[in-house]
Amino acid sequence: MGVQVTFDYTNWAATFPQFSPGLSQAQVTNLILPIAEIYCRNDGGGPVSKAETQSVLLNLMVAHVAQLMFGPNGTGITGSGGTQLVGRISDATEGSVSVSADFPSTPNSAWFLQTEFGAMFWQATAAYRTMRYLPGPRRNFNPWLNQ
Repeated sequence: MGVQVTFDYTNWAATFPQFSPGLSQAQVTNLILPIAEIYCRNDGGGPVSKAETQSVLLNLMVAHVAQLMFGPNGTGITGSGGTQLVGRISDATEGSVSVSADFPSTPNSAWFLQTEFGAMFWQATAAYRTMRYLPGPRRNFNPWLNQ
């Protein structure tokens, strides 16, 4: 069915260096990884059958959760205002600074599209969100005719 991979913090930190100075290995593996595995199934029962693909998807999801929880650089500082903007910017004014944000029209993707890592995860998993038809056994309604 699916494949299970072991999370490699060293590889993740090299791929996403913006989080390295702010987040320790203990924070990533003990706090962020369990949350990421809720969204990116890593128990061998998911639809992904290649270990390389599963590793990339898990790394993207860990980066997405890390940015949502600790900001874009992993320090918890999200900007001068101290709050993180959620959703896509739909309106902005310059004089007296005003910004509006909204979620995309597809509610399923809204949570993922809050960061670039979530958007990449959402796009990469599009093939796994399609319906898969598994036919059941063929039924024979009149067994006496086929003898």
